[in-house]
Amino acid sequence: MQVKRVKKLTENKIILEVKNLKKYFPQNKGESVKAVDDVSFHVLEGETLGLVGESGSGKSTLGKVITGIIPATEGEIIYNGQLINSYKGNEKKRVNREIQMIFQDPQTSLNPRMRILDIIAEGIDANKLASGKKRKETVYALMQQVGLNPDFIKRYPREFSGGQRQRIGIARAIAVDPKFIVADEPISALDVSIQAQVINLFEDLKKEKDLTYLFIAHDLSMVKYISDRVGVMYLGKMMEIGKSEDLFENTLHPYTQALISAIPSIESANNIKTEKERIFLEGDPPNPLHPPSGCRFRTRCPFAVNICKEQVPQMQEVEKDHWVACHLYNR
Repeated sequence: MQVKRVKKLTENKIILEVKNLKKYFPQNKGESVKAVDDVSFHVLEGETLGLVGESGSGKSTLGKVITGIIPATEGEIIYNGQLINSYKGNEKKRVNREIQMIFQDPQTSLNPRMRILDIIAEGIDANKLASGKKRKETVYALMQQVGLNPDFIKRYPREFSGGQRQRIGIARAIAVDPKFIVADEPISALDVSIQAQVINLFEDLKKEKDLTYLFIAHDLSMVKYISDRVGVMYLGKMMEIGKSEDLFENTLHPYTQALISAIPSIESANNIKTEKERIFLEGDPPNPLHPPSGCRFRTRCPFAVNICKEQVPQMQEVEKDHWVACHLYNR
């Protein structure tokens, strides 16, 4: 099954803006893991912003901070022009309804003791959107919308496949009519044959419900097709961000270049030599408890010079709508 390639490069307003966001996890001896460290970016209404990076880059933590699952250490999260970090009570409840999250593992994110009817209706119940017959009819409609048989409404999660469980998670997220969805590696736990089906469901729902996505993933080939823009994280820092076509065709940051070079192609699968050469990074990512000074990537970067050790590179717009944090592009 092919993935629908739907692009909507938009000039719409900014729906979400993150400014100098930090999330530190305190450890022993006064040290902290800097999972997200001074990250800034924005998301336009109606777009899909892909967020990629190696395991431990901080992308999932960033998604959880945005949705309010875990609090930020510092920085600002601005949603529809309003600073939402300190929201409590009814204000927080309203924002939580508009910003939903779809989790990576469809098995552990669903309560095994609850029937599908009650799982999908969790948000409906919390926000008192429907009850009785109307509640059941709403869940029926949601199951149909995500491609599930409504006759299975009284079954438990264990009676479904991985792809079906992820559809249940999607139905739960859209049940409260959200505007912004953080999808945290929503296809990584699924079989390859099912991934395209779920991605196409995301695209269909985006058009039907005017949704905006922050799509977190490590599969760059999938991100390339679903995303309008792409951000690249490494060890808690944003390294590069730009329109999908620009980032893949004119890659600027050495780390992004290495990631993209690792995307398998038909030619490489058949041992056909192409102009594209694989870039192999030396060593493992540094310990997040003791990240390198200056540029976080310098210990693995083939182009590192003295300034990379001494100064943290700042995000700069090297080309129109294409930003990079790298001393190679200092002006």
